[in-house]
Amino acid sequence: MDPHLIDAFSQAHVLVLGDCIVDAFLWGKVSRISPEAPVPVVDVERETLSLGGAANVLANIVALGGRATLCGVVGDDPMAERFYAMIEELGMDTAGILRTNDRPTVVKTRVIAHSQQVVRFDRERRRPLANGALDRVLDFLRRTLDRYDAVVVSDYAKGVVCPPVMAALRDALGRPPRRPVVVDPKPAPGREALFRSFSIVTPNQAEASRLSGMELDDEEGVGVAAGRLLELLDCEAVLITRGEAGMTLLERNGALATVPTQAREVFDVTGAGDTVVAVLALGLAVGMSYRQAAMLANYGAGVVVGKVGTATVSAAELKEAIR
Repeated sequence: MDPHLIDAFSQAHVLVLGDCIVDAFLWGKVSRISPEAPVPVVDVERETLSLGGAANVLANIVALGGRATLCGVVGDDPMAERFYAMIEELGMDTAGILRTNDRPTVVKTRVIAHSQQVVRFDRERRRPLANGALDRVLDFLRRTLDRYDAVVVSDYAKGVVCPPVMAALRDALGRPPRRPVVVDPKPAPGREALFRSFSIVTPNQAEASRLSGMELDDEEGVGVAAGRLLELLDCEAVLITRGEAGMTLLERNGALATVPTQAREVFDVTGAGDTVVAVLALGLAVGMSYRQAAMLANYGAGVVVGKVGTATVSAAELKEAIR
């Protein structure tokens, strides 16, 4: 694969629709066990905040040289101000990030000691958007969808990816969609219909198992499950991400491909799926085939899992990985 294909990413503008999350990290060391309970005591040395969820997809797109607009909701709280500031630091527009007072800004806090995650605690409220917030999301989509070369749906099941929003996408873009729509789903009973009739769906192996109702025990089983998902979700392609086993891509034309992992060392898989959909969307936006874009996304994931914390891959890193 030619590394210079990545240079075309600067021509792409991607809409990222989904759940806005702040990833907080407490970094420290463990040298003793608590006398109060059999748990490690972490001596915290520093704290960091980074963009998570759909916002991490945006951060990856920007790091790769593309442009992105985020559409989602945050709370009416101090963390929302931090969230807006991080988006503005990337030089991206915040017009699609809508405040609501019916939920807090989602924060996932991870405690990291000696490069290992000790515990995670979440502040969130998972429920459908209130009517006012939903109306503003729908209005933003209807006014702006024609501006973008591709769309990413980054679903973390916090409320943004819901039937009215997905129906609005289908109505605006047609079936099949007139431009690439990459869906990163969070499957649960009754949610399958949300993900139907888009370009490509990118579940990980556990999510593919839940969506297909199959155990994915071997290569043959993964291929059969991908075929079932292709029909169930009425999409053009399915990309199942499989950790150390790489990725499996099945296209509507019947082409099945296994893409071996490119990871050299795995320190942290946090946000790796966000990197995959970011690279995939940029590749499709500039005219790559599903297979080309999937291979490129695989290189991107291989870079980002070698970093600790919520991370992005830059255009330079991706080019170097290909070389």
